Amino acid sequence: MNKEFFIYLAILAVSTYLIRAIPFAAVRKKITNRFLRSFLYYIPYTVLSAMTFPAAFYATGSIASAALGLLAAVVLAVKGKGLTVVAVAASIAVFISDLVLKMI
Repeated sequence: MNKEFFIYLAILAVSTYLIRAIPFAAVRKKITNRFLRSFLYYIPYTVLSAMTFPAAFYATGSIASAALGLLAAVVLAVKGKGLTVVAVAASIAVFISDLVLKMI
């Protein structure tokens, strides 16, 4: 394999490790600040949303069908449906909207 690959891999491994190890080393006692605890609680959801929503619009050949699938998923998720139901309904919405858009 290429020598540069292993250099890049080592840099990635070290940077990933440092991001996770520094908070453990820096914070010795339990965090009691309500604001900071709330902030840290919601970070994973925020990062996941920031990565998922833009990708959802470009997951299909048409932004319109992707938007309809995302809308179907959000509506069903807000109504409390399970992950499988939401995923299947979003896929069906994208499939049907793609068929309709191709006819137009």
